[in-house]
Amino acid sequence: MKPVYLCHPRRSAIGRFGGTLATVRPDDLAAQVFRAVLAQAPDLDPAAIDEVIMGCGNQAGEDNRNVARMSALLAGLPVSVPGTTINACVAPAWMQ
Repeated sequence: MKPVYLCHPRRSAIGRFGGTLATVRPDDLAAQVFRAVLAQAPDLDPAAIDEVIMGCGNQAGEDNRNVARMSALLAGLPVSVPGTTINACVAPAWMQ
């Protein structure tokens, strides 16, 4: 079977330190992006997704967990879909 990748460039809202997004958790913000991507692929069965991979730089505080997994669950993906968060500041060798 040929690998298929779903890539839809989307951005989350951008704010200032201590601004209006200060109380929004990172996984909630990313879940909005995931829902937007899935909305553009209405024929895609979310259970057919093998994995969610997401970069997150400078993970601390609310970011200090598997943001990709939590975002995927908040976006409504099935619990069978794993999520992997990669520290965007240090990419693994296979991604370089």
